[in-house]
Amino acid sequence: MENDDAQGTLTFWFHENKDKNGKPSKKVYGVTNCHVLRKDTTVTYEHKGGTAKNHVRVSGMRRFQRGLDEITKHIADHTILAELWTREIAQLEANGVQDAEEMQLIRNELDKETQAIAALQTFHNEVTKSWSNIKLHRNIGHVEYAPAITVDEHDTRYTSDWATFLAAEAKVKSHFEGNVVDLGSKYSPQQLTEMFYPVTGGPTTFKFPHQRKLRIVGCATEEDLANPNEFDSNGQRCFIVGKDGNTTDLTVGRYAGLVSFTHNPVGIESLELGIYNSSTKTAETFSDKGDSGSLVWHMRDGKAYMVGQLHSGGNKGGWTNKHISYCTPAWYLLAKIKEKYKYADFYRTTWSA
Repeated sequence: MENDDAQGTLTFWFHENKDKNGKPSKKVYGVTNCHVLRKDTTVTYEHKGGTAKNHVRVSGMRRFQRGLDEITKHIADHTILAELWTREIAQLEANGVQDAEEMQLIRNELDKETQAIAALQTFHNEVTKSWSNIKLHRNIGHVEYAPAITVDEHDTRYTSDWATFLAAEAKVKSHFEGNVVDLGSKYSPQQLTEMFYPVTGGPTTFKFPHQRKLRIVGCATEEDLANPNEFDSNGQRCFIVGKDGNTTDLTVGRYAGLVSFTHNPVGIESLELGIYNSSTKTAETFSDKGDSGSLVWHMRDGKAYMVGQLHSGGNKGGWTNKHISYCTPAWYLLAKIKEKYKYADFYRTTWSA
């Protein structure tokens, strides 16, 4: 990126498959917002061979330090539990408790905490050793194409704020799984399932995935977005949606339709997908600065589909639960990308065919 401290979020990966001349291509690209990768978003940028590259790096300095702090916090949490189980065992032994089954259960809990601490300490050391140098260790590609931010004022009035970077095979290939959302540990499977079921007896939409990895399998159509078939806790028709962003991590919100948006870089009123905070008891701000580029998705029949690409947000009325995030419809974004990359494939699950 042009600015070393500029931060945003990957929207998704795609394979080029064939170049503009129809010749086979092994290139894999990442997508995010233009304003994340470029300072000047009023002109179109395209990298030319032999010219200096604007590198894209995984985790800026703030996000990297936050990650280390999160690991340290988890170590501390497991240490508290390990000390608790150690004291419990000592107390039982001091009291002469002979219940072997109870003692073994507690020892098993202590073993789990001890193993978790060791694994996290190893992880912390590896991250510190192999990823600390942002320029040496964390380059994952370079910006290739960034069309100027525009609003389609003569037709859809949607915002086009996207850019691509060519993925560095040496850094990305070994970990590549396609477009998968890691649901992390912020919410338990029970909590997340409840958040996607705001109405008791509502349609079944969410199934917690194996190893917390939610694969994106398709894209909501223009018709889907015009007729959402779910209901929030207030009985309003909507899509319950999720996103995983650089700043706020995994959050859940509500898409209830298109809204007008005028505070954009080109100064033209646009139409955006409006994503509101969830109306559940666990309501939180859906997005914040640094989440730009995040893929917003929803569930249908237990599978995840693209809804939109997040590019901005703001408060309506000053209350947290009135916060709204603005997105470009994913179906429109894919169409714009295919104007440049005609043979793009967004759903491959491996690096190589």
